[in-house]
Amino acid sequence: MKKFLLFALAAGIIVAIVIAYFLFLDPARSRNRSLMVVQFLRNPESHAAWKTAAGSQCEGAPFQFPIDGYIGYLWDDSFKVGHRHQGIDIFPGGEPGVTAVYAAYDGYLTRQPDWKSTVIIRIPDDPLNPGSQIWTYYTHMADVDGNSFISPQFPPGTSEVFVEAGTFLGYAGNYSGTAGSPTGVHLHFSIVKSNSDGNFENELDINNTIDPSLYFGMTLNAGDDPKLPLGCKVDTETP
Repeated sequence: MKKFLLFALAAGIIVAIVIAYFLFLDPARSRNRSLMVVQFLRNPESHAAWKTAAGSQCEGAPFQFPIDGYIGYLWDDSFKVGHRHQGIDIFPGGEPGVTAVYAAYDGYLTRQPDWKSTVIIRIPDDPLNPGSQIWTYYTHMADVDGNSFISPQFPPGTSEVFVEAGTFLGYAGNYSGTAGSPTGVHLHFSIVKSNSDGNFENELDINNTIDPSLYFGMTLNAGDDPKLPLGCKVDTETP
């Protein structure tokens, strides 16, 4: 009986590992995208056609694209067991502090006093869900040591400054949140829900964010396993 229980326990652990693999580490969901990110970053000039242009807009979609770059990782991607990516990562293929970042939609910008690389923009009226409020979140706009690349127009402590779509916000960087431990140069962009008090929810939890696909008119949900590189939807679906 004891041996049977141990065998059952071992079998259960194996099944759990397999399930976790396909739920979180399935190559179709993240590894293939990682391979293409590496391929792009090794020679971005050879893969310029993979980029989406800053300011471009898919037909019928409300948001403009915020940066010139390659969409490498998607909403609900996973890089380790238990992790779910809250937005999209866009890689310009250049050095830190070079590629401009722009507002995707009109709204009211806030930069909290301790934010070195991040701004958030409140959109009082969600263009896809009128009457609801959402926020657009932009981060990694600093160098490896946390020296900010955010526009001087938005110093720390900025609150509720109106910006139009296409407003220059700063430059893409590689600040991870810990000095001396860089990420690759990219912009992380996400759409964050409002809480009952009208403030933004914690962006680190995917349940507080929204799939950005319909806002850009692109398939940006990892669960849909879109063909790479990404582009505007060309089918008959309403974006």
